[in-house]
Amino acid sequence: MSNPGILYPKLTVIGFGLIGGSVIRAARQQGVVGEVTIADASEAHRARALELGVAEHVTGDLAEAVRDADLVVIATPVLSIPGLVAEIVPAMKPGATLTDVGSTKANVAEAFRAQDISKIFAIPGHPIAGTEQSGPDAGFAELFENRWTILTPLTSDDEHYAAAVAKLSAFWRAFGAQVELMEEKHHDLVLAVVSHLPHLIAYTIVGSAADLENVTENEVIKYSASGFRDFTRIAASDPTMWRDIFVANKDAVLEMLGRFTEDLQAMSRAIRWGDADTLHTHFTRTRAIRRGIVAAGQESAEPNFGRDRGKH
Repeated sequence: MSNPGILYPKLTVIGFGLIGGSVIRAARQQGVVGEVTIADASEAHRARALELGVAEHVTGDLAEAVRDADLVVIATPVLSIPGLVAEIVPAMKPGATLTDVGSTKANVAEAFRAQDISKIFAIPGHPIAGTEQSGPDAGFAELFENRWTILTPLTSDDEHYAAAVAKLSAFWRAFGAQVELMEEKHHDLVLAVVSHLPHLIAYTIVGSAADLENVTENEVIKYSASGFRDFTRIAASDPTMWRDIFVANKDAVLEMLGRFTEDLQAMSRAIRWGDADTLHTHFTRTRAIRRGIVAAGQESAEPNFGRDRGKH
């Protein structure tokens, strides 16, 4: 992790939750920003930001928040982004950079293109990091270490835009993140596989277990093993955020859900007919994938780490 010095003299973060709060804490810790402004629609969140002392300015006025900012980071649920962009872009100063941290990128790119962004640098982004925690106290500076941040730059031949992308990449790398550039629709397809579909499955399984609670006389919760506990951790994620993700990325999620359903039916047939070879081959292949994830350094103690550090 290298320290490039101050990259953005004035940072504004819109949305003071887990990711927005972690961006601020990481930027402070690494010394890549000067002043920080927090904008949040929640009076309670603004009050907590003042209590924590993580920003020089805290406001509910978006135009005021972004007026002098060199970098604006939108850290709110993805369906709120088009409305926010329409409000803040006219108030941003020329040469400023606008980015976001949302888990879907095609809708964000569309929202950016719908505005006159000729005088600013609009760069959709997504740090692939998080815990099941949410709110102003959930953030911590180390959240992005050894994680990927994907940027999906808009199509541009402008060398100044390319320089802005490089600068934003350095911003994320200063936090210990690895940065990848990707086309926005490809990003949404990849994330549908590795994040969105697993969350949908977790929400569904936990809901099914809750429906069975009376049938099993509360034994589902009482005897939860590690596998089910992992599902409940994922299903504890912010419901507003995930509602927006599934609506915004419905096409890719539905495509992956269809493929998953076909694979699940194949496993069902193997179990029904006692096809032990098929089951063993499938489990062996998926275990190798898991080992590859660990070898790539993407195994994480995030659940405990987030709970231990979330009060900072």
